[in-house]
Amino acid sequence: MYDKIQIENLTVFANHGVFPEENALGQKFLVSATLYTDTHTAGCTDDLDASIDYGTVCQKINVFLRTHTYKLLERAAESLAESLLLEIPKLQKIRLQIQKPWAPVRLPLENVSVEILRSWHTVYIALGSNMGDKEGYLRQAVKSLDMLPTSRVERVSSFLVTAPYGVTDQDEFLNGCLKLRTLLTPQELLKELHRIEQEAGRERTLRWGPRTLDLDILFYDDLILGDDDLCIPHVDMANRDFVLRPLCEIAPYFHHPVSGKTIQEMLNDLNQK
Repeated sequence: MYDKIQIENLTVFANHGVFPEENALGQKFLVSATLYTDTHTAGCTDDLDASIDYGTVCQKINVFLRTHTYKLLERAAESLAESLLLEIPKLQKIRLQIQKPWAPVRLPLENVSVEILRSWHTVYIALGSNMGDKEGYLRQAVKSLDMLPTSRVERVSSFLVTAPYGVTDQDEFLNGCLKLRTLLTPQELLKELHRIEQEAGRERTLRWGPRTLDLDILFYDDLILGDDDLCIPHVDMANRDFVLRPLCEIAPYFHHPVSGKTIQEMLNDLNQK
């Protein structure tokens, strides 16, 4: 649970709207933000550096909305929330509302607003390669993920040599896991993983077959998701030593959101089979 710092109805004169005259003449917008952070240290020490300076946040909101122009409130809110999460170090989550009291709808109207909730997410990703420069492919994948504008690699396991899984008549694998902090949605992240795989020359011709690079989402916060192209948590990880061993190295006490077991407990169970 996070503490909250509240900003209510900050007035900004900016140029956002579908109609050309809105972009040219500008109008008033009211911005409210709930900043989710940990204020305990600041509360104990009276040190502003231990918290979020809401005055600085207000200035950033004002400058951002005045120096950008969007047609939709949705786009303005999305872009502003992303900017604040990237620029404010202690900001973990933000609830942002942008009101447009002068919306040109030619009907009696008090206000129009868009409200969104955005936050950082913790993701664990498995990495594998059994073709060519295996370590080079894994290290480039880590670098590519860390270079995403809205993501940061926080921890990387050591790389382990493991026997092939499923189709055993192929070269040994080099496997690892990493912890990623990201603003991307699961589907957005999956798209980036596929792009990075393709840049490494990955060809999807045989299930469990040889590959230059394999990237799988293991966990995304405590999300439980079952789409046609994406299952979170990873459906078969409990049976995969080459996943659990490196994952246990960086997150031994992370709890599986379905079974409730820690990664260490899952690895112990697998070793006893």
